Amino acid sequence: MGQILVRKFLEVFFFMLFLTFASFLFIRLAPGDPVLTILNVDELSVSQEQVVSLREEMGFNKPLLVQYGHWLLKFVQLDFGQSYVTGQPVMEMILTGLPATAELALGSMLVMLAVSIPLGSLSALYRNSWIDQMSRILSIIGAAIPSFWLGLILIDLFGVRFNWFPTMGREGFVSLILPSLTLGLAISSVYVRLLRSSLLDSLGQEFIRAGRARGLSEQRIFFVHAFRHSLPPVITVFGVSLGSLIGGVVVIEVLFAYPGVGKLVVDAIRQRDYPLIQGYIFIMAVVVFIVNTCVDLSYRYLNPEMKLKERGSNR
Repeated sequence: MGQILVRKFLEVFFFMLFLTFASFLFIRLAPGDPVLTILNVDELSVSQEQVVSLREEMGFNKPLLVQYGHWLLKFVQLDFGQSYVTGQPVMEMILTGLPATAELALGSMLVMLAVSIPLGSLSALYRNSWIDQMSRILSIIGAAIPSFWLGLILIDLFGVRFNWFPTMGREGFVSLILPSLTLGLAISSVYVRLLRSSLLDSLGQEFIRAGRARGLSEQRIFFVHAFRHSLPPVITVFGVSLGSLIGGVVVIEVLFAYPGVGKLVVDAIRQRDYPLIQGYIFIMAVVVFIVNTCVDLSYRYLNPEMKLKERGSNR
């Protein structure tokens, strides 16, 4: 157990080191100059001496590896620096926007579960019926529609024409409905098809036939045994597609002007706010790592075969 933890720690350490260096490098190689953005050269006439002086003050005249070393030294002390634009600490800005992003991600997941579990389950129970055919058609349509286009349709329909929900900002629960529906419906198509396929595979297993032979009810067989056995592949795909979910949250936050970290980092990219971009990348990497670790741990509960293998290997 100790060796596994040490190996996991070393993997995370070298991955984070590579991630921080790669992001640091590519951000600074991207077009644009934060010095010119800060000085607002489009609105204010500045001299070349002012540009050179500010670049030296911010350390941009030093070699890239030296800049990375200075940033890494502060990073290991959990100091992500200050925003070039607002002057606020980066960590404070991210922690301020993180609750809004978490609300949107959670709302989207609830919508995804509310759509994919009933449709996927009914498609597996009534295979090749009209319910199954309709579910597959809806899944194909959902996969083909871009999330931002769906968001525009919902804004026009429920925000402009009917005026039922707000389309911008974060003003309580009602402001969360349209963004959550947009992202939740966009990602649910994948999980409907995956859950259907996994349930059909589980229903064909030997333990299902053994349960029927023992006289168990079809409801118990389906919801207790088959459904639980079908979850590991779905959870695995969720862990893999978490990056896509985070990217979808960014798009939806910009579309609905939702004040989360996604919109924050898009504004930071426009303004060449390097410390804020770097801090966002690290925080999202930590979130992905935590979720994937929870996914790995959930296998032992959802898949009893894994427990038996571990017991057999320990003997």
